[in-house]
Amino acid sequence: MECLTLKKSNCKNCYKCIRHCPVKSIRFSGNQAYIIGNECIMCGQCFVVCPQDAKQIVDETEKVKVLLQSGDPVIISLAPSFIANYEGVGIGAMREAAKKLGFFDVEETAIGATIVKNEYEKMLADGTRDILISSCCHSVNLLIQKYFPSVLPYLADIVSPMQAHCKDIKRRYPNAKTVFVGPCVAKKDEAQYYEGIVDAVLTFDELTAWLKAENVVPEVKEDEGDEGLARFFPTTGGILKSMTETSPDYTYMAIDGTENCISALKDISEGKIHRCFIEMSACVGSCVGGPVMEKFHRSPIKDYLAVAHFAKDKDFEVVQPEEIEMQKNFTAIEKKLQPPTESEIREILRQMGKMKPSDELNCGSCGYDSCREKAIAIYQGKAEISMCLPYLKDKAESFSDTIVRNTPNGLIVLNEKLEVQQINKAALKIMNLRFASDILGDGVVRIMDTSDFVSVLNTGSRIEGKRVYLAEYDKYVEETIVYDREFRLLICILRDVTEEETQREKKENISRQTVEIADKVVDKQMRIVQEIASLLGETAAETKIALSKLKESINNE
Repeated sequence: MECLTLKKSNCKNCYKCIRHCPVKSIRFSGNQAYIIGNECIMCGQCFVVCPQDAKQIVDETEKVKVLLQSGDPVIISLAPSFIANYEGVGIGAMREAAKKLGFFDVEETAIGATIVKNEYEKMLADGTRDILISSCCHSVNLLIQKYFPSVLPYLADIVSPMQAHCKDIKRRYPNAKTVFVGPCVAKKDEAQYYEGIVDAVLTFDELTAWLKAENVVPEVKEDEGDEGLARFFPTTGGILKSMTETSPDYTYMAIDGTENCISALKDISEGKIHRCFIEMSACVGSCVGGPVMEKFHRSPIKDYLAVAHFAKDKDFEVVQPEEIEMQKNFTAIEKKLQPPTESEIREILRQMGKMKPSDELNCGSCGYDSCREKAIAIYQGKAEISMCLPYLKDKAESFSDTIVRNTPNGLIVLNEKLEVQQINKAALKIMNLRFASDILGDGVVRIMDTSDFVSVLNTGSRIEGKRVYLAEYDKYVEETIVYDREFRLLICILRDVTEEETQREKKENISRQTVEIADKVVDKQMRIVQEIASLLGETAAETKIALSKLKESINNE
């Protein structure tokens, strides 16, 4: 069963999980994040940082309810960090609250921590180990098993406090079922992998939700007693604080945070460290900084003070098991993904637009520390080229610049002070300017009348397709001005229509000349007609007179 799942509908392609994953055990496919199981160290950082709750921890509440119905006693092993999560609520109050839910009893995991601490002291007193690394943190154990297998001989082959305590419970109550409750995702994985010790794991969130659903409110009250030195375990250096015997042959140190642990493990693997006992915790601040501290609150000082106040000066009285019962075998866990060759890396870098080393910005916006690491992740199918922010930015700018550069229309972008922010080549040609730098940052009044810009800025109404004569440049343009309120910019698009205007004027001149010629022809024709009519009239009169005389002479005869 997976301990962490993905709610796809919530994954928004923000890459925040991969940026915070210390081992980059997340792959992206179809703009969705997926956890790579055989690489994950279960630190829970992806769950903590996800802004949309896309990473979800598998809830085992129903599994525990089934255990309660079995009839066997179900006993909670309560992580010592509970005192920081449930402010002011002691172990007695938590016991009373849990019994109302049906649990047989609640005990502190710090009892198991005491047993583990005793084993560490024995191993150090023996002095045969050059380096001893605590094995309480399952995430650290996975980190070593998966990424630093050469360091495995230095990892204490001892069960964790959770396992030691649950074994002790089952020794005392042979038919009991054990449920660990704490702030850790990794404990769910540990319980599943090492079967038969811990029957179920709940987070503080899950327990709180259950208590709330049953209207059970733990009382705020302190516990009495002088036992509980191992209650320091959930703090940085807590194991060291709980140790009553130390060997002068060793240097004792505490390291928290996965990045710091990785650095230390690198030094150990390179043989730079010797004769040390190293307490390692994957979480900054150790378990009180765990990924499932309720409401994800980060109050390191306040949490430490709560634990320190709750801890006591004496150890719990425990029955120390036989050494064989405390042993835990760790084996290397092989990662399946193979690294690419150098030529394959270079080819992927080329596809990302990284033609030369200076192109590799190593900005980390994709979540990887370097462009080279990103290229390897792409080869292994864990990442996509589109995850590179500079690549996308350059691609988008290149695309938009290509459009702006090649459009035949002039484009001028102004700010609200009417200063030129951008101008393309077509606009430079219209304005008879050689370089954009000649006008960028200056007022547009240098090259154009500002009245239309002021009108659009004041009214918010666009001007579209207005024909304007630029007398200074002897050019006609169709002017479109738009105000972008979101970006507070004025965008002016100029279409050079000088040629169209020239052709229109030529057509008008030709038409005018044609009309004038036609009028002259008509006038001339009318004059000719009038002259012909006058001649015809005279001829007709003479003919009439001649015919009248001819008629008279005939009649006289």
